[in-house]
Amino acid sequence: MRLITFDVSRTLGMPNVRYIKPERMFDHLDEITAADWLLFPSYWQVNVLLHALHKRIFPSPATYYLGHDKVEQTRAMRAAFPQHIPPTAIQANTAHGIDAVEAEIGYPMILKEIRSARGNGVHLAERRSELERFAAENPVLYAQPRLPIDRDLRIVLVGDRILASYWRVTPLGGYRANVAQGGRIDHEEIPEAAVALVKRVAATFQIDHGGFDVAMLGETPVLFEFNRLFGTQGIADAGRVTAEAMLDWLGRRELGLTDKVPDAADLPTAWEPPTETTCDTRP
Repeated sequence: MRLITFDVSRTLGMPNVRYIKPERMFDHLDEITAADWLLFPSYWQVNVLLHALHKRIFPSPATYYLGHDKVEQTRAMRAAFPQHIPPTAIQANTAHGIDAVEAEIGYPMILKEIRSARGNGVHLAERRSELERFAAENPVLYAQPRLPIDRDLRIVLVGDRILASYWRVTPLGGYRANVAQGGRIDHEEIPEAAVALVKRVAATFQIDHGGFDVAMLGETPVLFEFNRLFGTQGIADAGRVTAEAMLDWLGRRELGLTDKVPDAADLPTAWEPPTETTCDTRP
């Protein structure tokens, strides 16, 4: 296979991959046109590669589009897996939006910047003044209740395979379980229902590269989000393992051997979220 990567750090373990800087794309259109797969383009490149040059990209188009921000993911989950997302309010940062979030979610609430990672855009609001401060700095209000959990799961998928599953334990007194925020990795007793949910969501949405964040509410897994680009702290021998998984996936795609949406085991649905919240942000 003729492979071109636009992100050398994500393909270090893959042999015979040509690296082109994203900003030099238009200087190498002949090479790009001749390639079989284009790996890890920047988001701004995706429409050009797909619709102008009609090329195949990895991660998949759906991984890019749904992974672009939390609003896109939540809307998709509401449509396909409404019983497996936490209660979520999505509003504009207007006076009405602030009132609606306050009424729908209540305090304490977790506010999230819609394009953030590593826990940097996650904020705890315990009073209206903190919600108003967040609204002053963010055009979209994305809010969830603070759930009664002290950990969540990171489940890493490449292609159609789970490469790692581990708990991220929240530091004492904290509210963010991200490893970058001091969360502790624990590989013990990973719930099968959480892994099954990730497989089913990924197959349904055609996501083929992501770190999925899942909480367990009783026996029911709920998906917070997935990150198209994820940390590899919890993956043993990450460079080799991820490279092998990518090459295997792309090779099977070439041969038409990848699976369709699998018939996943029935997922527990004992936990029911409250009535779906409204959304007055633009699509």
